[in-house]
Amino acid sequence: MRKLVFAAAAAATLASAGAAFAQMPAPADIIKNWDKNGDGAVDKAEWTAAGRPAERFDAIDANKDGKVTAAELDAAMAAMRQRGG
Repeated sequence: MRKLVFAAAAAATLASAGAAFAQMPAPADIIKNWDKNGDGAVDKAEWTAAGRPAERFDAIDANKDGKVTAAELDAAMAAMRQRGG
């Protein structure tokens, strides 16, 4: 009986995690909301002004140009989904 309850709880947790990804806004919409100067990308100042960790910016800025684009954010989100988190 305990195994059945645990399995049901695990299944519910996984289902809710999948639903959270399904409800996540598109990277382009996220960038649009975070882009305060309207240049189509998020620079480090815009990123950190909202309390986001600078280390995460550095990891997502794939071409190291000092800006995170929708494409870079999309790639980072896809990599996170593949890792299961």
